[in-house]
Amino acid sequence: MTPAVWASTRVRRTPFTPRVEAAGVVAYTVYNHTLLPVMFRSLEEDYWHLKEHVQLWDVSCQRQVEIRGVDAARLVQLLTPRDLSTAEAGRCLYAPLVDSRGGIVNDPVISKLADDRFWLSIADADVGLWVSGLAHGLGVKVEIAEPPVSPLAVQGPKAEELMARVFGGAVRDIRFFRFAWLEFAAHPVMVARTGWSKQGGFEIYLDRPDLGVPLWDALWEAGQDLEVRAGCPNLIERIEGGFLSYGGDFTLEHNPFECRFERFCHLDRPFDFIGRAALEEIAERGPARRVMGLEIAATSLPGCVEPWPVTVKGGQVGEATSVAVSPARRCGVAIAMLDRVHAEPGHGVVVSSPDGELAAVVSDLPFPPTSP
Repeated sequence: MTPAVWASTRVRRTPFTPRVEAAGVVAYTVYNHTLLPVMFRSLEEDYWHLKEHVQLWDVSCQRQVEIRGVDAARLVQLLTPRDLSTAEAGRCLYAPLVDSRGGIVNDPVISKLADDRFWLSIADADVGLWVSGLAHGLGVKVEIAEPPVSPLAVQGPKAEELMARVFGGAVRDIRFFRFAWLEFAAHPVMVARTGWSKQGGFEIYLDRPDLGVPLWDALWEAGQDLEVRAGCPNLIERIEGGFLSYGGDFTLEHNPFECRFERFCHLDRPFDFIGRAALEEIAERGPARRVMGLEIAATSLPGCVEPWPVTVKGGQVGEATSVAVSPARRCGVAIAMLDRVHAEPGHGVVVSSPDGELAAVVSDLPFPPTSP
C-alpha cells in the first residue's frame, strides 16, 4: 500500500480546489505549502489530452513575491544575472536567481507590473524570506509581500480559442511572455501568455479568491465542445519539453550554466547582481556537469522517488532525476545531470533503476521531435 500524504491546515487549499476535486483529481503533491494536482485519469491519458485539446490547471502553488517601492527595480536586478534594464511593463521574464556562489536560489517568472512593482512567480522555495533578508541587509526602500494571487493555467492547442470565448478577442493579441489586464466579472485580472507546457496557453493571475469557482465554471462551460478537462503539469510532457523542476532536477548546489540557462546570464553587460564574480569564474572554466535528456530502453518503469545513478563502465557519471515512459517515443525518457564529458547527444550510458540496470542514450533537451 502506498502511503498517503496527510493534509492539514499547514497545507493550503486554493480557490479552485472544490472544482479540482469534483473533476476527479487522484493525486496531489505539496508545492510552496499549497496543494498541486499531479494526475487526473492517468499520466498517459492526461498527456495525450493535453497535446490534443485544452486543460484547466490549478497552479495556485506558483506563489507571487511582490516587490514594490522606489528601489524595487534595483533590488530585482540584484537577484538575477538576466539584464532587466530594457524590460517594459507588461513583460514576463524567466530569470534564475543566484546566490554569492552562483548557486540557483529559484527560477521564477518575473512580471513587471510597473517601474516600481514586480511579481516573482516562484518555484518551490521560500523566496520571500531570501528577498526580505536581502532588502533588510541592503537597506533598500521596498515593500515585500505575498499577495493573494492564485494562477489558473489554460493549456493545450485549443487554449486560445477557449480564452477568447471568456475574455474576448483581446486575448489573441497577447504576445508570448507578455501580459494584459482583462476583465472577468467586472474585475481586472492579469492574463499572461505563459505556462509550464510546450503546448501553448495562458495563465490567469486571479487576485480575488471569491472568483475562483466562477472563473473555473465560465471556462468549463465555454469549453465543452473543445473537450476541456481538468489537468495539471504532466510529467511526461514536461520531460520531453525539457522543463526542469526546481528542487528535483536542480537545486541551490547547481549553477545556471549546468542547467542550460546561460542565455539568461548577461555577463557581457555592465550591471550589478549577486554572484557575478562566481558566475564569471564558472563561465571561464566551463561547468563541470550539464543537464541532458536520456532515452531509456524500457517500455515500463517504476516511479523515480530518489535519483537514479547513471554510469559508464561501472563508474557513476551522473544521476537521473525525473523519469517517465513516453507513449510518443515508445521508450523511457529522463532528465539527468551528467558529468560534462558524457553530456553529449548519442553517448551510451547505463541507468540503475530500482528494477535493474537499463541501457540509455543521451539526448538533447528538449527532446527532438518524433517522426510522424
